[in-house]
Amino acid sequence: MGFQGDEESAPQIPRKTLFRYNSPLVQVSLIGLVCFCCPGMFNALSGMGGGGQVDTTVADNASTALYTTFAIFGIIGGGVYNILGPRLTLFAGCSTYVLYAGSFLYYNHYKEQTFAIIAGAILGVGAGFLWAGEGAIMTSYPPPDRKGTYISIFWSIFNMGGVVGGLIPFILNYHRTSASSVNDGTYIGFMCFMSIGALISLAILPPSRVVRDDGSRCTNIKYSNVSTEVVAILKLFLNWKMLLIVPAAWSSNFFYTYQFNNVNGVLFNLRTRGFNNVFYWGAQMVGSVGIGYILDFSFKSRRARGLFGIGVVALLGTGIWAGGLANQLRYSRQNLLDKLDFKDSGSDFVGPFFLYFCFGLLDAMFQSMVYWVIGALADDSETLSRYSGFYKGVQSAGAAVAWQVDTHHVSFMSQLAVNWSLTTLSYPLLAILVFLGVKDDTKPADETPKEVTPPSTLTQL
Repeated sequence: MGFQGDEESAPQIPRKTLFRYNSPLVQVSLIGLVCFCCPGMFNALSGMGGGGQVDTTVADNASTALYTTFAIFGIIGGGVYNILGPRLTLFAGCSTYVLYAGSFLYYNHYKEQTFAIIAGAILGVGAGFLWAGEGAIMTSYPPPDRKGTYISIFWSIFNMGGVVGGLIPFILNYHRTSASSVNDGTYIGFMCFMSIGALISLAILPPSRVVRDDGSRCTNIKYSNVSTEVVAILKLFLNWKMLLIVPAAWSSNFFYTYQFNNVNGVLFNLRTRGFNNVFYWGAQMVGSVGIGYILDFSFKSRRARGLFGIGVVALLGTGIWAGGLANQLRYSRQNLLDKLDFKDSGSDFVGPFFLYFCFGLLDAMFQSMVYWVIGALADDSETLSRYSGFYKGVQSAGAAVAWQVDTHHVSFMSQLAVNWSLTTLSYPLLAILVFLGVKDDTKPADETPKEVTPPSTLTQL
């Protein structure tokens, strides 16, 4: 039976089918687990500052190589996703994370950074594939009026990887407060999780096989070809919607260098950096749930929800960066403070720790907000994979520049000022995009009546 235009004529699917293998909830949760194991562990590794090394030079150079290739392959990753589909794209991307963690294990023994830089460049290719696929799944599989909720579910699972990843170096290096790097077991633990993530990626279904609870299917795309994707990707650079996203995309990973290296890495000793990361990524879970609720439930109008969400993030972001300024006035590259320890530093530890926690909260709210805006611009997987790839590509270009800025020892204060300015510039441009580009009608424009599959059939797909 096809849709008749009202809810009464559509068959009601039992609530228990929410956890079907081919439901958006399960598929978004699976991509969350993939990112738990791969980018989540990578984030924990990066969040320690210097990739777990006291000398940040190797991590800065590896990250520059990583985000340079990520900038290119992030943009074309959406096209690769449209050609290869989710499983091959995600598996290829996940495999490169294991190599990157292994390069730091190698560096621990031989102090040769060439392998780490090459592994970083290879990871940039893989990350471009992974995040383009992730963005397409997270923004196109959920029902149009619940994208904020599903984004928060993904972000919570993904950032639990950072929490667990933060515990690994914290536990394994608890008694090594003055060591020059984390131990081998830390990197081996990361590699094990990343390998599991690559295997989980093979369980992701293509959009044509994902069925929402109301019986509607995600976009049934025909896989594209290279020439079509090249033309479509080039057109993104002339798309006014994408141009308005550029400052938000550029800034959304640009601030990681400052937060990881120049706050967590500079102010805290080795074991405390791992301790802080548990709470940094835990704060991301809180932030994503909070902004997800605002973006889905605060107002009836989708446009009003988007504008309100941007306003909330702008207000919170201004306060947190002001706190960062107050903290930064206490030290500089030429005048470093004694390393803080979560057990021994007493009240001196509380303020910088709370600031770092708030940085994690803001990161999740900022990026979830941007993903929601992207998801509100279209409903089909094909378009959203390109939009997400463009976002990740620009984001990675910003990150590549940020890591090199730190390598050249630009002052901490200058880095903070640039980060604050970029995020502040993003808010009015995103508001304009929501006002002009987001429609309150959440029904996909190209949606045609589809055959509703009986519940008994859905559970077997």
